[in-house]
Amino acid sequence: MNHSGVFLKPNKEKPIKNRHHWIFSGAVAKYPDFKDGEILKVYSHKNELLGSGYFNRKSNIVGRMVTFDESPPLSAIEHHLNLAISLRKNLFANHSTNAYRLINGEGDYLPGLIVDKYDNDLVIQLSTMGMDKLRPWLVEYFIRSLSPRSIYEKSDLACRKDEGLPPTIGTLFGPNIEKVQIIENGLMFQVAIQKGQKTGFFFDQREMRQWVGQLALKKRVLNCFCYTGGFSVYAAAGGAITVDSVDISAPAIEMSQQNMSINGFQKESHHYYAHDVFDFLRTRPLDYDLVILDPPAFAKRKKDIIPACRGYKDINRLAMEKMPSSSLLLSSSCSYHIDSQLFQKVLFQAALEAGRTARIIGTHKMGLDHPINICHPEGDYLKSFLLYLD
Repeated sequence: MNHSGVFLKPNKEKPIKNRHHWIFSGAVAKYPDFKDGEILKVYSHKNELLGSGYFNRKSNIVGRMVTFDESPPLSAIEHHLNLAISLRKNLFANHSTNAYRLINGEGDYLPGLIVDKYDNDLVIQLSTMGMDKLRPWLVEYFIRSLSPRSIYEKSDLACRKDEGLPPTIGTLFGPNIEKVQIIENGLMFQVAIQKGQKTGFFFDQREMRQWVGQLALKKRVLNCFCYTGGFSVYAAAGGAITVDSVDISAPAIEMSQQNMSINGFQKESHHYYAHDVFDFLRTRPLDYDLVILDPPAFAKRKKDIIPACRGYKDINRLAMEKMPSSSLLLSSSCSYHIDSQLFQKVLFQAALEAGRTARIIGTHKMGLDHPINICHPEGDYLKSFLLYLD
């Protein structure tokens, strides 16, 4: 630990005093002699101790706070890990769900760390140099605290490049596990933790999947960008007449079929298409009662906002143009740079161009294992609107 610390410029301490985790490079007046990734004490320009954070001069977000008081940094990190685990144990005590997000970055006061729990296997993502340097300590903590069967690292995030870090993938502890079977709200899913998107499964849509299950009774359902069929399985479980699942990835479609099968849903009642969703919507009739649009992030950087909005508008317009009256459209965006207000405007423009009137009858239900730190609103990235098309 470097004892001289980082000093901020005048009037740059307010976000830290408000317990916001990020320090941008322009806020720093003076650095000590340190190695990138090291944890340092942070002071105001008046020499007031603000807490401790890890620093990396390669990143525009040069510092990320891990404590806002005099607590030893590793003790504070362990305390926040304990809090996060305790929260999930309380949320998922009924055992109908054995897989969930265990650590949600700043939402659990742990910037740069994501951990997903798949029954007795953990998948971790380290997105910052500070957390990357804590890898051995974190692995030891999780072994000691949770006794997992395995720990797999999937730190292949694009943001690691901004930190000066290469992608890092591989088993950190235990056997090499490629696939696991999990239970979510009593439904079963096969998850490819190594080859799947992100850590293998999208826990952040759990409450929305459950909502689709409640809406699906006697409906014809189209699940676009279905990935491994999460929404499809819930729709079938909810009594859908038929569920059509579309994804450009053939392996994802195959996994979607497997997930429907292990839950006992007959293949002849449902259909699967390994197609580009845009082309599917352009060329097929959309005689569905419920359509789900849950694409990957179209705007991964701020400069992508305009083309991303165009993409979201086009895909929703294509659906709205063909969907029958009195049908439901569930449209989501996981692009952080497009907030809920902007996304609603995009949907309005799509409806206008499609010549349809639509009413919002519901908005996104956040997954309980994805807490948003009230002092760090940047963690609020996912938004959804349920539209009733007249």
